[in-house]
Amino acid sequence: MPAPLTVRPAPSTHTDNAIALACGQEVVVRTYGSKKAGETLPLVVHFHGGAFISGTLDNGCTVAHLFEAAGARVVSVAYPLAPEHPFPKPLEIGYGVLQWAFKHRARLAGKGAQVYLAGEEAGGNLAAGVCMMARDQRHPPLAGQILLSPMLDPCVGTASVRAATGAATDCKWAQGWHQFLRSAYDAVHPYAVPSAAQRLAGLPPTLMLVGQDDPMRDEALAYAARLEAAGLSVTRHVFAKAQQWPDALLAPDTRPCPCAKEVQDQFQRFFATTRCPPSP
Repeated sequence: MPAPLTVRPAPSTHTDNAIALACGQEVVVRTYGSKKAGETLPLVVHFHGGAFISGTLDNGCTVAHLFEAAGARVVSVAYPLAPEHPFPKPLEIGYGVLQWAFKHRARLAGKGAQVYLAGEEAGGNLAAGVCMMARDQRHPPLAGQILLSPMLDPCVGTASVRAATGAATDCKWAQGWHQFLRSAYDAVHPYAVPSAAQRLAGLPPTLMLVGQDDPMRDEALAYAARLEAAGLSVTRHVFAKAQQWPDALLAPDTRPCPCAKEVQDQFQRFFATTRCPPSP
């Protein structure tokens, strides 16, 4: 398979810091972007991909830079990986970072900053699961969730996955699900598999982005359709030029991605339609 084509927008500064969560644990987060005095920006809590079993903050920099280029501050999470840390540990850490980001949102993104969850591939699953946790805990309030090629189907049997994997009897996504889920019970837990959730009411607006030849396309669009059927606000877009998604989202490169401008435009439009006026 040829090397993935990826995007690296203009270099920017980012900082890595270990933060203390309310549960008493520490986690490293990488913060992208900056804000001017008096400015209020969207604040995105972001989860990188890696099929639950691999990936670092570096694998999240392509998408994080695209969010930054769209005018957001980004807090990217170095969540723990399976198999050492299967479900629910990554979700618990992710929810802790969301609470931390909301508490510090004025410093990070300005007074009254709206908070979003986002992720690609396995990170899209975590973002969707943490979104449900926030709904059920009634805190913090979210302006939206942004899911790029999210892993949502532990059966790994959709037509788009089969088209991408061919005659292979195993794939990295199947391996990742196997390591992430500890039992059959986990496979029907709504935080582990948000697409299987019976209750969708109360979730914030969703932006769903996939590629035309994306292995995750069918499961992502099926979840978007379920959200819509539940009466929720959903914006979906299928990129014709999203080459080798989701892999291209995980491997930073200096070569330009044909869909970078389209992705940034989708982010900006979603921010514009979901952000509320800053609270006084």
